Amino acid sequence: MGIDIERVRDLTPGCAETAHLNNAGASLPPQPVMDAVLGHLELEEMTGGYEAQEQAREAAENFYTAVARLVGARPEEIAYVENATRAWDMAFYSVPLAKGDRILTTTSEYSSNALAYQQVAQRTGARVQVVPDDEHGQIDVAALADELASGDVRLVSINHVPTQNGLVNPAEEVGRLCRKAGALFLLDACQSVGQLDVDVTRIGCDLLSATGRKFLRGPRGTGFLYARREVVESLEPPFVDLQAATWHAPDRYELRPDARRFETWERFVAGQIGLGVAADYAHDLGLPAIEERITGLATTLRTALAERPGVTVLDRGERRSGIVTFTVEGRDATELKLALRERQINVSVTQPRDHGYDTTAPTAAVRASVHYYNTEEELGRLLDAL
Repeated sequence: MGIDIERVRDLTPGCAETAHLNNAGASLPPQPVMDAVLGHLELEEMTGGYEAQEQAREAAENFYTAVARLVGARPEEIAYVENATRAWDMAFYSVPLAKGDRILTTTSEYSSNALAYQQVAQRTGARVQVVPDDEHGQIDVAALADELASGDVRLVSINHVPTQNGLVNPAEEVGRLCRKAGALFLLDACQSVGQLDVDVTRIGCDLLSATGRKFLRGPRGTGFLYARREVVESLEPPFVDLQAATWHAPDRYELRPDARRFETWERFVAGQIGLGVAADYAHDLGLPAIEERITGLATTLRTALAERPGVTVLDRGERRSGIVTFTVEGRDATELKLALRERQINVSVTQPRDHGYDTTAPTAAVRASVHYYNTEEELGRLLDAL
């Protein structure tokens, strides 16, 4: 059964006026998510933050169940974190790295992650190696297998969907190779959760980070971390508080045995509740239906753009996502973004500094990222405006 597009647009007030094609930046939240967030903020307004948190305990706890169900995990393998960057940081900086250990990544890696690799490599003596692309522009699985076979690989850390070129990395094949080699696998899924049918068991990752604000359509300032139960106790978070650990004595503490060792006590409670509602909303629509709708719209847009004189579509990958990137001859990408916004069409711009390992990127490119609530008419508005 497909998605009732008219119904989801009715529950997305922003669709009434704006063609929102910046879902890889932040999606328009559905009304149930907004109702949950605003409802809790109003409760805080009337009763106080601590008191509201106690009253909303069940709604907040639903976050763990909802997100676990969405990605095929167990509730105890999910941590609530304030954003995808912090979720990824908590995972990466918990991996015990030493001199001679290797970190393998991909050319499409996000520069924030690459900065963390450099910092830890300089601190510990670990080495960072970029696995080359295959002929489709995604991570070369054969080259990855060769690197894993040569030894000393402590961590494979890649993105599932890059921010800048439309491809979907073959995460399941990477997971299979990592399991065989005994290397930890950290997957940055901030652009895939909510638009693809992401299942951590099928992928075989040990750690996965994601955000609420992008394709999951949750509140901004929310995210989560998946940490596989079998690896949690081998990972010590880079910092802890009384949420992550129990104080036993002046010289002794005990970390939680589950993924919540990566949490901090203070949090955006309304956001946690809203993110749980967003996960339930996506699950109820059906991830396969969401993926089919997004992929179809993106394919339609790429095809139409490629037929336009002076337009160059930059997307790569054997499998492609809802992110469509392109340039227009003689036009600055930021100038185009602003001109489109005046026509109530939202897009974004991707810059080379955002993905420093990718030497094939142009100066800048327009990024149009579709969601299931977008329509063919909205794609037409973008094309007409160009």
